[in-house]
Amino acid sequence: MKCIIVDDELSARAIVRELCKTITNMEVVAEFPNALEALKFLKNNSVDLVFMDIHMPKLTGVDFIEMVNDPPKIVLTTSDKDFAIEAYGYEFIVDYLVKPISQERFQKCVVKLENALKQSNSINISQQYLQAEDEDLYINIDRRLIKLKFHDILLIEAHGDYIEIKTKNQRYRVHSTLKKIKEKLPTSRFLQIHRSFIINFTQIIDIQDNSVLIEKSVIPISRSNRPELMQRLNLL
Repeated sequence: MKCIIVDDELSARAIVRELCKTITNMEVVAEFPNALEALKFLKNNSVDLVFMDIHMPKLTGVDFIEMVNDPPKIVLTTSDKDFAIEAYGYEFIVDYLVKPISQERFQKCVVKLENALKQSNSINISQQYLQAEDEDLYINIDRRLIKLKFHDILLIEAHGDYIEIKTKNQRYRVHSTLKKIKEKLPTSRFLQIHRSFIINFTQIIDIQDNSVLIEKSVIPISRSNRPELMQRLNLL
């Protein structure tokens, strides 16, 4: 779990840093004396968590919350008890630690954070899956638009200026390229494993040597595409 600490007080940053060291999977990747520097850092770097003081010069913690794009989880660390109710109005604010922070209170915060991250990951995975299930693709065949569900597509093969789309029940020949159709397909389900083939890797029955079996079709795997395929599979 990567985190940064933002506080204008050196001693306050040191306390949070030492508390983080007591947590096995927590890594402090950077510290900042003001929110502006933290914002600049987050433009090019991603973290799981920000420990953020509220009252700081130049840019306050509240300003940071309003300005940060795609915010990570935030734990506020402050001597100000009055902002607590308002803070929980933000989805990404996980906890509110009042200084001085005790070890026991910090550990409770970590448990709350871990639960929040697990919930976020579950929601993201579910949304990706539902998106793949709900979306479909329209292909032009003899001036007719035919709707194909993503989960019905088994594989797509390139044939010169045409591609052949194989579904569970039929084959469709479309004037297009693999590159063009690849942009339309959800990466949660489809992967190009050869210069001539894109497959629905959720439909793989067997993998042997340098080929995969989907229904009765044996599709070659290129050496350059094999590592990504193996990474996508849920291997035991």
